[in-house]
Amino acid sequence: MNSQAAIEAFLEMMSAERGASANTLDAYRRDLQEAHGDMTGGLADADAAAIHAYLESVAARGFAPSTQARKLSALRQFFRFLYGEGWRTDDPTGTASAPRRTAALPKILSEAETGRLLDLAAAEAANPPPGVAPVAAIRLHALVETLYATGLRVSELVALPLSVALRDDRFFVVRGKGGKQRMVPLTDGARRAMKTWLDARAAGKSTADSAFLFPAASASGYLPRQAFARELKALAARAGIASSKISPHVIRHAFASHLLQNGADLRAVQQLLGHADISTTQIYTHVLEERLVRLVNDHHPLAD
Repeated sequence: MNSQAAIEAFLEMMSAERGASANTLDAYRRDLQEAHGDMTGGLADADAAAIHAYLESVAARGFAPSTQARKLSALRQFFRFLYGEGWRTDDPTGTASAPRRTAALPKILSEAETGRLLDLAAAEAANPPPGVAPVAAIRLHALVETLYATGLRVSELVALPLSVALRDDRFFVVRGKGGKQRMVPLTDGARRAMKTWLDARAAGKSTADSAFLFPAASASGYLPRQAFARELKALAARAGIASSKISPHVIRHAFASHLLQNGADLRAVQQLLGHADISTTQIYTHVLEERLVRLVNDHHPLAD
């Protein structure tokens, strides 16, 4: 069987039938191509022994358990596809087991640290520091305010359409993973930052006509998420926050954790984050546990 043709057919199915994003397809392609290159007879014709040998080599190279599990998941879905299409009569991943994973708590910022980051972004938008262009400071303020107000994935944030800011609504609909839509809120601070950014954006001759809220001269037409991540780390460093502690995803975690700390329901947070399964949102249960302990200590008559 031609492994390359089988991989392309699998990726086409994931795109057409399951609505996989470009980033997801790229990840599947990398994992499957790596496995294919590691196997003498090619991936599509691999037997269980070859799969086990490959997984052992992945573990021996020191990959994290989460990465090992992701690679195994890609192989399982690939071979289930081949079996379902009648191209194989067996699934060689059937006896493979994923490595044990410890549940890592998400990195988060405290409310005070987040406030410091937002305050500095607002101050720099009004008075940029040396080496930071005024338009870049205004854009970064709008990005950070919007990210913390909505909990968007960074890929959703940088690709927002211009219409989100033009409507000036308190809520807007975003298209997330698998093409699923959800409604997310905008705080007054985020709306004001967007308005300021719109004025600065309109002055840019090369991007003023773009359909994206955060346009850029890139292949996608909008600000690359890596560029935003670099600007965010630099902002954090200027705010006295370790750059290793910050990323766009950490701000998303802060959004969820701070909502739960202040009384939000886990199901509501699940919907705002766009998680298809509540089990994904349950990484934040430690926040709920802390809140319940505090509630009992503060209000139970025998707490003293």
